[in-house]
Amino acid sequence: MEGSRVSNVLSQVFIVSSSKSLPIPPLVQAVSTFFAALLLVLAFSAAAAANPKYASFVIDANTGKTLHERYADSPRYPASLTKMMTLYMLFEAMEQGKVSKSTRIVFSKHAASMQPSKLGIPAGKSISAENAILALVTKSANDVAAAVAEHLGGTESGFARMMTAKARALGMSKTTFRNASGLPDSRQVTTARDMATLGIALQQHFPKEFRYFSTPSFKYGKANFRNHNRLLGRVRGVDGIKTGYTRASGFNLVSSVNTGGRSIVAVVMGGKSGASRNAHMQELIAATFSKGSKRKRGMLVARAGGTHFDIDAVSVAGLSPKDVPVPAFADRPVDAPAPVAAAAAVSELASTPAPRPAEPVDTIQTASTPERTGWVIQIASLPTQEEAVEYLRTAQGRAGPVLGSRDPFVEEFEKGGVIYHRARFAGFSNKSAAWGACKALKKYEYSCLAFDNS
Repeated sequence: MEGSRVSNVLSQVFIVSSSKSLPIPPLVQAVSTFFAALLLVLAFSAAAAANPKYASFVIDANTGKTLHERYADSPRYPASLTKMMTLYMLFEAMEQGKVSKSTRIVFSKHAASMQPSKLGIPAGKSISAENAILALVTKSANDVAAAVAEHLGGTESGFARMMTAKARALGMSKTTFRNASGLPDSRQVTTARDMATLGIALQQHFPKEFRYFSTPSFKYGKANFRNHNRLLGRVRGVDGIKTGYTRASGFNLVSSVNTGGRSIVAVVMGGKSGASRNAHMQELIAATFSKGSKRKRGMLVARAGGTHFDIDAVSVAGLSPKDVPVPAFADRPVDAPAPVAAAAAVSELASTPAPRPAEPVDTIQTASTPERTGWVIQIASLPTQEEAVEYLRTAQGRAGPVLGSRDPFVEEFEKGGVIYHRARFAGFSNKSAAWGACKALKKYEYSCLAFDNS
C-alpha cells in the first residue's frame, strides 16, 4: 500500500511530540519532522515507480503556490473526476438563469443506457436539476451525467466539446473530454495539475454551489446513496470534492481542505485501491496543509466567458428556454405510423382539422409567422409546445447531417378534444428530398412522415 510505512512514522512523530509527560527539545522535533518528510518523499517516489498510473499534486488554494507535485503534468485518465467539469457547466447554466433547481432533466435512451454507477432512471422519465447535482456528487451516476450533457449541449459529444473548450479557458491546457461521465475513452485525458485547477475554479467561481460536494448522502425514492468520498467527516477540514475509478485510471481523488484560514486542493491519481488512495491522500494533507498560507491572493483561476449552451438554440414566443426539458429520442408518440408513404400522409391529413398558423421555433420571434408550404416532414406529435420545441432542437442537433439546414416549426391542432403539437421540419424542395430525409432519419431512430403541405 502506498505510504503505509510513512503513516506509521508520522503517527509516531505525532504521538511523541504531543506527549505531555515527555517534552521534546526543539532540535529533536525538527530532526523528527525532517526524517518524516524524507520518508514521505521516498514513499511517493517508490509508489510512482511501481505504478505508472500514479500522479499527485497539492496546491495552496489561497496563494496558488505548489506544495507538492509528482508527475503532475503527465497524462492520466480522469474517470469520474470528469463529473467535476459536468457540474461546473451545470452550475454555470444555473448562474446564467438557463437552469433552475427545479428544471426537469429528462433521460433519453442514450442516457438511460449508461453503465453503472447509475441512478437507473428509465428513458422518458426525469429528475430535477438539484437531484441531478446530488446524484453526481454522491453516487457519481453516469446516466445522470449523460442526461445533463444532453440537456445543456444537445448531444453528449457536443457537450464534451463544450467541456473541453471550458477547460482550455480555465487554463487546463492538457485536458480533453469526450464524454460527461468519465466512462472509459482512451482520448479522454487530463493531469493532476489540471484537476486541481478545476477544483479551485469550482470553489472560487461557485462558492454557494460548492457546498453540494460536502453532501454526506442522497436519498432518492427508497434508496439512500452514501457519498463515495470517505474522507468527508473523517479528516478535519475536508469539504469535497470527487472520487473516480476505472480499470485504466486506477483510484482517483480530488480533495478540498479548508480550516483555520488555510485552504488546499490535493489530487491523487492511480491508486491501487480505494483504501490505499484515501490513506495516501491523508498523508499528503498531513504533510502539506500546515505549509499553506492564511493570506488570500484573490481569484486564482480566471473566470471564462459565459458558455453559450445549446439549450438556447431554439425558442418560441412566450417560452422560457430554461424550462424546456430534453425528451427521450425514439419513444415519443406520433400521429401516424413510421413508414413513409403517400397513403399514410393522406390518411393522417384527412382525419385531422386544418392546422393552425405555425409558430416560430427559431431565435427570431415575430407576432405572426407565415404558414409553411411545400413538402414538410413530421417527426412527432407531443402533448405540449415545450416538448415539441425541445424535440425539434434535439433532433436537429442529433441528426445534423439530415436536419441541420432545415426549418423547424410547431403546429398545434385539436383532435377528440385533445390539443397536440406537431414537431415538423420544412425546407424541402420536392417529394424526393422529403422522403429521402425520412429514410435517413431511420438510422437515428426517429419516426417520420413526409407530405405536401401546400
